[in-house]
Amino acid sequence: MKKYILPICVILLTGCYYDKADQMYPAPSQAGTPCDTMNVTYTADIKPIMDQNCALSGCHDATTKSFGYDLSSYNGSVATANSGRFLGVIRHDAGFIAMPKGMAKLDNCSIQKIAAWINAGTPQ
Repeated sequence: MKKYILPICVILLTGCYYDKADQMYPAPSQAGTPCDTMNVTYTADIKPIMDQNCALSGCHDATTKSFGYDLSSYNGSVATANSGRFLGVIRHDAGFIAMPKGMAKLDNCSIQKIAAWINAGTPQ
């Protein structure tokens, strides 16, 4: 009986490991679905991101304009993009206030689309 204890312990210990849910079940934008950053426009790509995450009541909507930024319109979003701080806050870079405040960081695809939009000259 004693000769079986060591092999059983080895089998049990090697069978135990920790899975990370984000690696086992990645978000759709990480699961092989490509992030289309070609021909990104405000109307088709950026406005839905802003409406869902930024231009919320009490945040960066037309009424509140938190920190002076209105992300509910094209002109307001362009002004914010041109401020030079927009990508830093949504990427949660050091030295920037992480946005959206009190919420999870935007998904990588949304950040890539915003960066592509800014780099393309903020097309409407």
